[in-house]
Amino acid sequence: MSAAGSRKRRNDVDRGEENGDPQKIASLMRKQWNLYSVTPLYSFSHTRLTDYSRSLAVFIAAEKQKGIAVEVDVDLDVKVTVTMLLGLKGQERDPGAILIELSSKPQFGVPVSEEKIVWTGWFCCTFGDPEILDFLPEMFTCLPLFLVNGTNTFTAIVGSWFQKTFDCCISDFAISSRDLSWMAAMWTGYDVHSRPMATELLFSVPIQPHSLDISYAIHPEDARALWNDIHKNADEVTEDEVQLFLKCLYSHFFRHFKIHLSATKLVKVSTSVASVHCDGKVKNTKSSTSALNGCFCMTDVINWACSCAVIISPGCWHY
Repeated sequence: MSAAGSRKRRNDVDRGEENGDPQKIASLMRKQWNLYSVTPLYSFSHTRLTDYSRSLAVFIAAEKQKGIAVEVDVDLDVKVTVTMLLGLKGQERDPGAILIELSSKPQFGVPVSEEKIVWTGWFCCTFGDPEILDFLPEMFTCLPLFLVNGTNTFTAIVGSWFQKTFDCCISDFAISSRDLSWMAAMWTGYDVHSRPMATELLFSVPIQPHSLDISYAIHPEDARALWNDIHKNADEVTEDEVQLFLKCLYSHFFRHFKIHLSATKLVKVSTSVASVHCDGKVKNTKSSTSALNGCFCMTDVINWACSCAVIISPGCWHY
């Protein structure tokens, strides 16, 4: 996870489109997000967000005219809003995050305030890696992480528009068991300043004809005590420490149930910071859902995810 600086970009933000509402950010942090990896956007400009809102709205309307197959209860007659999402930069030089919201258009005579947001997505770059950002030509913008909350229909349409408009590639964000192990270890020691939750690990056993899931919950005080005994350097987490942490947990489980968890696949981790699934789903957990603390916790999650998003499809990053 890199905390290094990124190349400084021009201060060309469309000030009329900025969204710096702390309550807005806090509300976003409480949602569950599907993660996607994004290659650099070509010829993207933060000054044209209003134009992008109109263009995406036209694109969605065109898809509706094509009569594409949609999910039940999905109405494509929506209002599109593309804005800046402030408050998520890991450092001043990170490219500004972009928020896309699709709202159902009110019926005739219904106040605009009663619009309902039916789909939300945002692109961000937190603690951008200078080795990546310095490599990119000026016409490219690095927003490697795409977070989505909403139906697959809108996700496919919005993703298609971005890929066609900015010549980028949006791909699934699969999280490895190794990365989940790191989250289980690091976030166990995270101080959430509230009532901690148990560290829960979910394992998948590939047996026929149906797979078997094993849930392993560790009391937060026990998990933290174990991690504190293993973790020595407050400024760094090592691979050996993570492996030893998991090895101790596996040994304890085997002592009671005679099952070798090392022969299974770790597919989900839930801690006091966040819940993360191997298929790219992440959600801030209840212990850290206060506006301030939730933002700090999720910023750490997003920081990690941005780093991983660049690695997931490295072949697409060569220009």
